[in-house]
Amino acid sequence: MKSLAWLKNFYRLSLALSIGWVITASLLTTSSLAEEPKSIPFYIGTYTARTSEGVYRSELDLATGKMATPQLVAKLSNPSFLNIHPSGKYLYAVTENMRDKNGKGAEVVAYKIDSAGTLTKINSQSAEGDIPCYVGFDKDGKYTMIANYGNGSSVLLPIANSGGLLPASSVIQHQGSSVDKQRQMGPHAHSIQTDPSGRWIVAADLGTDQVFVYQLKSASGQLVPAPTPFVTLPPGAGPRHLDFSPDGKWAIINHEMTSEVSLAAWDSEKGVFTIKDSKSTLPTDHKEPGNSTAEALFGPDGNYAYVSNRGHNSIAIFRVDRAAGKLVPVGHESTRGKIPRNFRFDPTGKFLLAENQDSDSIHSFRLNRETGKLEATGESITVGMPVCIRFMKP
Repeated sequence: MKSLAWLKNFYRLSLALSIGWVITASLLTTSSLAEEPKSIPFYIGTYTARTSEGVYRSELDLATGKMATPQLVAKLSNPSFLNIHPSGKYLYAVTENMRDKNGKGAEVVAYKIDSAGTLTKINSQSAEGDIPCYVGFDKDGKYTMIANYGNGSSVLLPIANSGGLLPASSVIQHQGSSVDKQRQMGPHAHSIQTDPSGRWIVAADLGTDQVFVYQLKSASGQLVPAPTPFVTLPPGAGPRHLDFSPDGKWAIINHEMTSEVSLAAWDSEKGVFTIKDSKSTLPTDHKEPGNSTAEALFGPDGNYAYVSNRGHNSIAIFRVDRAAGKLVPVGHESTRGKIPRNFRFDPTGKFLLAENQDSDSIHSFRLNRETGKLEATGESITVGMPVCIRFMKP
């Protein structure tokens, strides 16, 4: 009898444990599925000279690379660059225009991102310059940072608790020129962003061939030059955009005017760039003039670097040799259109989306993270003059 009772108790315990494991496994499976979205929304900045009317929204299928038909979510003049606040609640867009005689027309516009993905305008503020072309944030999301290409200035605008923008707290007028007498007679700020440590603000200036480094006095909203205030690139290079590696130790800087890209070591303690290598973004047999680069990004793992070529209409791919401080050419992938501007990796690192400004198209490419190469999915969407992509976080 004791043996039978023991067996019954053992059976009950085994059954309970089995049910527990099934429930746990089920919960884990459900949790895993919840963490893997089927698609990710993204927003598209455009020029409105032809068919576009402003900012558009689409969605990327993470299984196929297919993209939803773009929907207009905000009418705006030339929202060429936009960015999503670190909180995911707000989107900010520039209007890439010259100021009129009343100082209007070149603005930064704040939007609330609604639950359905639509945008509701909160307010706007003057960009305090001409042809604003870039929007960044400080590490805490307290300030927007604007690069004004036309007059070459870096501007800070505080963000209110509502997500709205307050008037500029800091305006830094860049100084200098360089060797190209047509495009570098004065400064032309082209991008501004914080470094991964959050200690420094860096701004690439095409007109001066320099990348400026600032410190942010967060309490007062002021930008002040760093102890080493800039790094200078070769004359006529025209630095446009830069990107930091995921580990925060390296940066790539694309030279718009000479179709090159530089790899720089980044000292986040001192705020200092050290250029280690530079490579052409074009194939060795490419002889046609007129190419310029637009965007530069590290891949999701930081093992590869990518630069878009406007003219050759491709994305150049490089392996990053950290030990040697070198960029090793891997190859080129056609963007299937004309004048590729911005491109972006989706947050999961599965796909790259490349915009073609002059052929009104966005194409998706599957990323091979082992080789760094891109494979066209055959999927594309049409939108007028696309020039910027920003993904929502999954």
